[in-house]
Amino acid sequence: MELNFIELLKVIFLGIVEGITEWLPISSTGHMILVDEFIKLNVSPEFLEFFLVAIQLGAIMAVVVIFFNKIFPFEFRGGFKADREKLILWAKIIVASIPAGVIGILFDDIFSAWFYNPWTVAVMLILFGVLFIVIENSNKNKLPKVDDIRDITYKTAFIIGVFQLIAAVFPGTSRSGATIVGALLLGVSRTASAEFTFYLAIPAMFGGSLVKLLKFGFSFTPEELIILLVGGVVAFVVSMLSIKFLMSYVKKHDFKVFGWYRIVLGVLVLGYFLVKAFI
Repeated sequence: MELNFIELLKVIFLGIVEGITEWLPISSTGHMILVDEFIKLNVSPEFLEFFLVAIQLGAIMAVVVIFFNKIFPFEFRGGFKADREKLILWAKIIVASIPAGVIGILFDDIFSAWFYNPWTVAVMLILFGVLFIVIENSNKNKLPKVDDIRDITYKTAFIIGVFQLIAAVFPGTSRSGATIVGALLLGVSRTASAEFTFYLAIPAMFGGSLVKLLKFGFSFTPEELIILLVGGVVAFVVSMLSIKFLMSYVKKHDFKVFGWYRIVLGVLVLGYFLVKAFI
């Protein structure tokens, strides 16, 4: 494989797309499928599949950096101490991770074979776009039941995790989109919904990357290592900006704009692949 300047530009572009779409509830998979139609990396299909998951490690590191003081439960100043509230938060994150974690490990290959296609992506983009609009209209002028992430119960966390499972099964749903929809339905505020979905991404994305790494193996060419490094760094930087934007945006706005965007993108994906199928 020859890694030239054009190939590096493709990697940088993919990193930008990942960093934006992973955190905004608009489906990174839907965008990646479209991007892959027009920007083909000169790599093997096996490495491309691994790269599109591994690049998420750069994105997830942005969550760790931004929210480090809120999620790291240990202190070492003057001895080893554990923060009880943060440990409880992690217990809820683990509970929420159980549905997608268990089902994903057991049936990842089956679901990928069945549902990883443009038609599923388009349908789920549109469906959850409509859900965002309907839920926001329904919640208009209603006060949220949960306004602080610390008040999310274990039961609520688990149900949010079930919505994350939907995203794990059906590409195009958007992991962040599904968990935010679930949280909003349960009466969690927009800000708390977005923050919890960021935290929930940590085990989900680390776990997904680990599964793909074990399947792909640990043997990389120098060119493949450069692709992973560049893509991960770009995804990290862009993710930092995307997360800060979303947390600022939801303090004053609702999610309906993302719902309309998803519907338009879903129609475009559906239309493009329908035309392609008949040409």
